[in-house]
Formats: sequence, structure tokens, C-alpha cells
Amino acid sequence: MTVTEAETETPEVTDEVPRLCKQLLRTADSSRARASVQALAEERTILEMPAVRRALVVDTSCGARADFEGLSGLQYGLGLDEQQRVFLDLVLSMMGIGITTLASVEDLDERRLPIILRAILRLAGNDTIAVGTRL
Repeated sequence: MTVTEAETETPEVTDEVPRLCKQLLRTADSSRARASVQALAEERTILEMPAVRRALVVDTSCGARADFEGLSGLQYGLGLDEQQRVFLDLVLSMMGIGITTLASVEDLDERRLPIILRAILRLAGNDTIAVGTRL
């Protein structure tokens, strides 16, 4: 692959992921699904993987929607690194899929932990608690 090919591939993925996230949010049928899609959208690296998009996204008469049950059956064959896998396990647990303890948040890095915390707040319907750095 030449530098020119790499440069042309990156914008496609960069442009595709936000559009996909907006569509998945539109077709989310529950607060759990919306919180889960939003968390994946914020984390971004997981949705940038073509294997994840193939496993997660299904076409319906209303457009693309997230199929978390289908994703859960394939999650260990997607080529995720340890951080991505832990994050995805927590997202799936918000959907009520799998058995992931909340204690696994200790394995998240500083970028992914606030995303999961915001997702939990969204799931709880709380928009008054802020997640950020303590002063």
C-alpha cells in the first residue's frame, strides 16, 4: 500500500463512522440501545473496524440498525485489543447481554473510562451529573 492509498482510505472511514452513528442512534429502539450506540460512537476505534461494523449493523426497512445480540456472538473473533474488548463487554452489559462485572472498569484507560461513565449516566436518564477531571 502506498502513502496515497492510505491517505484516501482514512477519510472514508472517518466520514463513514459519524454517519453510521447518527443512523444507528435514529433507529435505536430503547434507551439502552441509544446509550450503547453513543458510547461506541464516542469510543470510535471499535466502530472503525470493518469486522465490527459487519457484525453490528443490519439493514432494515427503516435503515441500518444495531444488532447487539449478533455482535455479542462474534465479539471474540473481531480482532479487538484488550482495552477494546473490555469496553465492548461493558457496552454489551448495558444492553443486558453477557456477564460482565462493573469491576472491569478498572481495566479501562483514561480515555475510555469517562465514556463508559457518561453512558451509565445516559442509561440512568441522568443529565445533571458531569463526568470530568477533578480539580
